[in-house]
Amino acid sequence: MALIVQKYGGTSVGSVERIQAVAQRVYKTVKAGNSLVVVVSAMGKTTDGLVKLANEISPNPNRREMDMLLSTGEQVTIALLSMALQELGQPAISMTGAQVGIVTEAEHSRARILHIETSRLTRHIKAGKVVVVAGFQGISSTGEMEITTLGRGGSDTSAVALAAALQANFCEIYTDVPGILTTDPRLVPEAQLMDAITCNEMLELASLGAKVLHPRAVEIARNYGVPLVVRSSWTDDPGTWVTSAKSQGRSLINLEIARPVDAVEFDTDQAKVALLRVPDKPGVAARLFGEIARQKVDVDLIIQSIHEGNSNDIAFTVMTPILKRAEAVAAAIAPALRSASNPKADEAEVMVENNIAKVSIAGAGMIGRPGVAAKMFATLAEAGVNIQMISTSEVKVSCVVDAAECDRAVTALSKAFEIEAGENSLETGVYPLGQAEEQGSRGAEESSSPPPLRPSAPLPLRPSALLPNCPPVRGVALDLKQARLAIRQLPDRPGMAAKLFGLLAQHNISVDMIIQSQRCRVIDGIPRRDIAFTVSRMDGENAKQLLTQVAAELGWGEVVLDSAIAKVSIVGTAMVGQPGVAAKMFEALAQQQINIQMIATSEIKISCVVAQDQGVKALQAIHTAFGLAGTEKFVVPA
Repeated sequence: MALIVQKYGGTSVGSVERIQAVAQRVYKTVKAGNSLVVVVSAMGKTTDGLVKLANEISPNPNRREMDMLLSTGEQVTIALLSMALQELGQPAISMTGAQVGIVTEAEHSRARILHIETSRLTRHIKAGKVVVVAGFQGISSTGEMEITTLGRGGSDTSAVALAAALQANFCEIYTDVPGILTTDPRLVPEAQLMDAITCNEMLELASLGAKVLHPRAVEIARNYGVPLVVRSSWTDDPGTWVTSAKSQGRSLINLEIARPVDAVEFDTDQAKVALLRVPDKPGVAARLFGEIARQKVDVDLIIQSIHEGNSNDIAFTVMTPILKRAEAVAAAIAPALRSASNPKADEAEVMVENNIAKVSIAGAGMIGRPGVAAKMFATLAEAGVNIQMISTSEVKVSCVVDAAECDRAVTALSKAFEIEAGENSLETGVYPLGQAEEQGSRGAEESSSPPPLRPSAPLPLRPSALLPNCPPVRGVALDLKQARLAIRQLPDRPGMAAKLFGLLAQHNISVDMIIQSQRCRVIDGIPRRDIAFTVSRMDGENAKQLLTQVAAELGWGEVVLDSAIAKVSIVGTAMVGQPGVAAKMFEALAQQQINIQMIATSEIKISCVVAQDQGVKALQAIHTAFGLAGTEKFVVPA
């Protein structure tokens, strides 16, 4: 007998008829011999309606009272679904988050789950009942026992957390699309359905705005090895499996607020090539990395900073053994990058540095926690380590430092994030980057086979048969809700990044992309660089005001805000070791005359900032370039 947690979103339970259809699906699953916990959202647009009512009463409603109000939406659904199951002759009981024992922080509207008391749930399951749980909500751990809500994506989070706490065989997320698609079908109707995707790939796509799964839910699945499958509420199709490495026995106490960093990684076999003063126009990155790909030069990090005047800097890192080849390619193409509009301008200058190392912190717990990157920068500053390059993703922050400072950096970071040196597992440890990647892929393969269903249910495809030969790019995502801030003339010395991002963290402002320019100027005897980063658009103005207020005190220059940007990204674990992937992305943008304003990469993601009004066109061009479009068109139900 399998223990399954199912989650149904608001669209899936949006009417009495749909609730009855869900009841039929649940009943069929139970009759196949499975035990079931069902997590549901509020019906349809119920939550939006409740928010509107609150705003008619108060322009700034009290957060506690909002939790009291919004938690009622799910309570309606659980009662109705339980009644529908009972009408079918299936014993069922509805339970709120508090009744289940979902214990959270005392943070109204954005609480994280601390632990789940499973004794009452287990008792009802053993009695043969389907337990229907209100998603999105819990009860605080304080003596007052306040009702709390988990924020956006809370029902996904509730379902996966329950699956982890109950050690369920797997968790099914039912939604209005047939599974995980290569991109948003609202923008590209020809998006293809994926049979399987890794948790790391899904984390990147979810955090980039893919709305099928919330990043917090994927984070829990990754941390606890919960097999996930995303399926359509309207069909019996197998959907998409989200695979994770085998659980390492992580404690279920402080479930969502446990150690955010699992590993410290380092790579001392790296060198940096930078091209300064390349023209700021479409096609430059495509020409450069196209030639790099033709010469079979495999690039790791790619950084393009904000423009200065009509030029930009582009830097990339390579493995030391191929540095001479990378340098030769850069030197050969540099003259061709001279601005056509100003042929007398200086040629792009090539700078090479081979005594560098890449130091990274990794962990799914970093998502939405602005203090993690700030803590890394502060730790390096306290150790006297200067940061030369920064690259960020949802599950990793990497810094390029002087090779002579690598050991000191790793030791300091391991101590700061309580990572034991010598531990050697996917769950936690300190190891060379290549070793960590090797373990990660091996761990995913070990646990990629989903648990079998009873014979009366369709047997899902094995992700292990699909992932090894998957294409380099699995999905393309577009984020139209970001703003970019640039700080000019930031002093280039240890501690500045820590002060900057520490200040933002204190004000709960999360940062996404971080780009540090390669061009350095000495002003008043102080070397200075520009730094740019992206934040949520709703945080843009606040961040600008905050940073402008302290500019004189901390010694940096003008703070510039641009809210008219879009970020388009490609994601795929198989892009590692394939030199032409970045070039193909850049070429797709160049063909549409789309200028790249910023570039940032990680091992499994490449992101470009472009003008906001070109975002959708950029997404469509890249999706087509990588052959991700299919013949079937998906229409999302209203």
